[in-house]
Amino acid sequence: MNLLIWNEHAPEEQHGAIRKAYPEGMQQAVADVFRGENHTITFGWQSQKDQGLSEEVLAKTDVLLYWAHCLHDQLSDAAAERVAAHVEAGMGAIFLHSAHWSKPFKKLSKGTGTLVWREDKKHERLFNVNPSHPIASGVPCEIFLPKDEMYGEPFGCGQPDEIIFIGWFPGGEIFRSGLTYYRGKGRVFYFQPGHETFPVYKNPGIMKILHNAAMWAAGKPEKSAPYPAADACKYVLPKEIGIRLLKRK
Repeated sequence: MNLLIWNEHAPEEQHGAIRKAYPEGMQQAVADVFRGENHTITFGWQSQKDQGLSEEVLAKTDVLLYWAHCLHDQLSDAAAERVAAHVEAGMGAIFLHSAHWSKPFKKLSKGTGTLVWREDKKHERLFNVNPSHPIASGVPCEIFLPKDEMYGEPFGCGQPDEIIFIGWFPGGEIFRSGLTYYRGKGRVFYFQPGHETFPVYKNPGIMKILHNAAMWAAGKPEKSAPYPAADACKYVLPKEIGIRLLKRK
């Protein structure tokens, strides 16, 4: 499979807190999801010719994994059109974190990309609400992320075809964190976790989701293996009690 891992910045341009979270760059962290497998991986970024999204590169790509943050307006309309056209023709696309605001995602989702956000270095609980979906195969019912940027509803994501993950934040916000879209012959997955200053893409559960998503987007879904269902309703204490007790020690 041919994978294009795209970031608006080249690896050597990623400094400070980003370099601390991802010493080899964010592209490499995403590439590590597929370590040891027989894939061809290409890195792309905005300062390349045709902004790393040329017709030639996209024509050879089975799945595009796209991360962006602050330079959305600097991506040309022509590049966004090329991405959308290749998705319609059968290329898979995975839009990560702040790529909700990117031109290609807004074009493909038919949404505004708007949401509410807060960077307070708090935790996130990511809930698997569609365990029978191939992207959720082998993913536990909940993934705890010690730190991530808060994204909250309302989310201008158009009308997704499926909701697979929902994020919850200690401010009380929830967010549709994992969404799919079917566009022409192509498949699109949006995935919220992944702020650049937190090593979210090193989390084994997140890595599993990204791997599943790439297989699904390429039209090669793995066999579904949902988490075990409980035999009976279970009474539980609030999850955040444990967090508060730990902070008191």
